[in-house]
Amino acid sequence: MSAASVAAWVSALDGLWIAALALTLIASVRIIASLGLSPDDNNSSTTKLELTYEIGAFSFALALGITAAYTILAGAPAQVEVLMVANALGYGIGVSARNAGRPTIAIGQLAFSCLPIAAASLWTMTIGYVALGVTILLLIPAQTVITRQIFSEIRDSIASANTNARLAERMEIQARTDVVTGLANRAGLNHALANAIENHDQQSKIALIWIDLDRFKEVNDLLGHPVGDKVLKGIAERLQNVTPDGSTVARFGGDEFIVLCPIDNLKHAELIASEIHCEIMCPMRIDGELLDIRASLGVALAPDDAADADQLMQAADLALYHAKVGGRAQTCFYEPSMSRDLVRRREIEAELRQAILRDELSIFFQPIVDLETGRIKTFEALVRWFHPEKGELRPDEFIPVAEETGVIVTLGNWITVQAARIAATWPDDVTVAVNLSPLQIRAPGAALGIKNALREAGLPAHRLELEVTESLFIEDNHATAAFIDELSAMGVRFALDDFGTGYSSLSYINSFPFSKIKVDRSFVSGAQAGQKSDAIIQAVAKMGNTLGMDIVAEGLETAEQVTAVREAGCNLGQGYHFSRAVPDYLAAMLLSQERGEDKLRARA
Repeated sequence: MSAASVAAWVSALDGLWIAALALTLIASVRIIASLGLSPDDNNSSTTKLELTYEIGAFSFALALGITAAYTILAGAPAQVEVLMVANALGYGIGVSARNAGRPTIAIGQLAFSCLPIAAASLWTMTIGYVALGVTILLLIPAQTVITRQIFSEIRDSIASANTNARLAERMEIQARTDVVTGLANRAGLNHALANAIENHDQQSKIALIWIDLDRFKEVNDLLGHPVGDKVLKGIAERLQNVTPDGSTVARFGGDEFIVLCPIDNLKHAELIASEIHCEIMCPMRIDGELLDIRASLGVALAPDDAADADQLMQAADLALYHAKVGGRAQTCFYEPSMSRDLVRRREIEAELRQAILRDELSIFFQPIVDLETGRIKTFEALVRWFHPEKGELRPDEFIPVAEETGVIVTLGNWITVQAARIAATWPDDVTVAVNLSPLQIRAPGAALGIKNALREAGLPAHRLELEVTESLFIEDNHATAAFIDELSAMGVRFALDDFGTGYSSLSYINSFPFSKIKVDRSFVSGAQAGQKSDAIIQAVAKMGNTLGMDIVAEGLETAEQVTAVREAGCNLGQGYHFSRAVPDYLAAMLLSQERGEDKLRARA
């Protein structure tokens, strides 16, 4: 437009003033059209936008080409011709490259701006202008090839970008998806949790339900991992069916699942957790096997229990821990006291490690008595902790912490060493019993630790009894068998402790060389003691006697209980009726007193 105005002013040709006006009018209409037809307007279709642009672009290019041709035909001054021809050719070439993404528009603008100049040049029939016309005619196909090449590169680049975007999106989805269940994995859960915490307002709440399948390892061990994977898939489907819309269901790892869902209030969360628990507990048929799946649930709410994602996860984890400690197959909601308990456990863990080093722990001994003769046959070694500031700490306070943190391995080895050293000073017919934790047995070199304790104390292997619980065999049968076989071969004896309270099975007694069975105190003096428990004691005692095993009744507190278990067939007893656990010097006094009475009776 500016070039046409300058050309009209220099040449004083009326036609160029008209051309300048036409170009200005076309440009103005294009600007107005572009402002009135926005791509963001729902009423503006792509076809309509493209057609409007084409009309405006072609009109402007044609007007510019005709204006340049007019300067040639009208005999305008040379400088005016050069100005307009260069302007039209430059516009055509430049716009053909810029609009290469739409080849039709680009080539059309090139043709409309250049062909009128070529025609006018050829019309003059002069050598110079004819050469210019031919050059322009050759320029058009050459520039067309360039435009199409640019278009091809743009198209390939866009296709490649789209492909990469799809691949990136697919890889992102795969990175956040669990392979076995198709649920979100840990990364997917973290992403969903972060978004949920960030976007939820004060009026809404979020529930995080942490689910742990109880004893799922047994499914894999007994039925195989393919069946285990089918169980996980089945649980995943059930969770997806029962959770409300807008929830995220994730497999956190192993046999743990997490449900993240929006809730209205605490009662709503309780309802959802109850439905999830009931759905999981329904029997599941896998490859003809009917499986009863049990689960423990821990629930925490945001913002009630936590302000951010990490705190919410920790709160739900603590709630799940209490659900499992409380007996499994139940649901626990987070309470602030759980965090205080965690702090307390960590404190106990740190102090317990120091207590072992500072000799704050002591070994007490409770006698196990022959019910016929009243003589002490065995002392059970029990650990006691006398804290310099807090006083005596109960075993049920620190033993569970020691088992959770792995300190039980160091503690158990220390107890064995101390018990063996003290027992070496007793008469040869008195044995010592030491309780072993499953973690201690599974620790590397567990049998070697027992052997070293016996060697350092100079205690014969047959005078050491190792008490284990039934849960040991459920968790790690192979490692337990190797441990028991190695020590039994050298004479160490084994006792099955708390019989009747765990996963009682006669197969354990048949498979392992137990010399003693201890009937749990709940059958003797607990709230369930009665006619049924008496029958159980009689059955266990009869079985033990037939197999040549000693049967120990625990928790004896009265003479009547002693009489009852002796008549039921138990040959050994343990409890407050005989003695509480006492320090090593009092244990030695009990033995000395017993031996002294034996001598007096012999003299009499």
